[in-house]
Amino acid sequence: MNAVQYTIQRDGWPPDGRHILASFDDETIVVYQAYNRAIGARAIKRGRLGGRGFSMDRMSWIKTNFLWMMYRSGWGRKEGQRVVLGLRISREFFEEVLCAAVASSFGASVLADEATWRLALGSADAQLQWDPDHAPDGAPLERRAIQLGLRRELLRRFVEEETIEVLDMTAFVESQRVKLLQQGEDALFTPREEVYSPARPEASENVMLSVSSGAALR
Repeated sequence: MNAVQYTIQRDGWPPDGRHILASFDDETIVVYQAYNRAIGARAIKRGRLGGRGFSMDRMSWIKTNFLWMMYRSGWGRKEGQRVVLGLRISREFFEEVLCAAVASSFGASVLADEATWRLALGSADAQLQWDPDHAPDGAPLERRAIQLGLRRELLRRFVEEETIEVLDMTAFVESQRVKLLQQGEDALFTPREEVYSPARPEASENVMLSVSSGAALR
């Protein structure tokens, strides 16, 4: 995966608003998850998630933003999150998830009334959260980062059909964690990420993306 100096990227990202920062190309997009060593090693070896310890009966959350994943996993140091994976999926499937996602709280929902939202949330195979994005040192930012929860059929497809490639990010994460601690943000490299603009207008509308002049759709 192409990595770029963090400070160069930071200065080109929107400072606030709801944006999908991601590594993507014409056909695919990378999403991040972190697991224990057994689940992670199996996924790396077989090119897909699954096996003992991985539950298809629980919500599985994917993140597009590398630094949000670093905040969530403590730079790969939290127990059960020592193996950081980049999972490459098709943009078509990703946008299907965006269209299907229901906000996990009524206040963040596009739905008109709470009763409708509760029904939609209970039946949805995807949930949406906009969390504060975070700087490399963990400080919260004004910009929001997207997190998508998959379950039931969308989770099955993600695991069994839609994962194109599993990227082991663990060594890269550790090298950049050490570099950040010893040399600071100016020495840090992160995966190249740009503002992702969905091809499907309904996807942007459903997750209430902010308009950004910095979008770079390739």
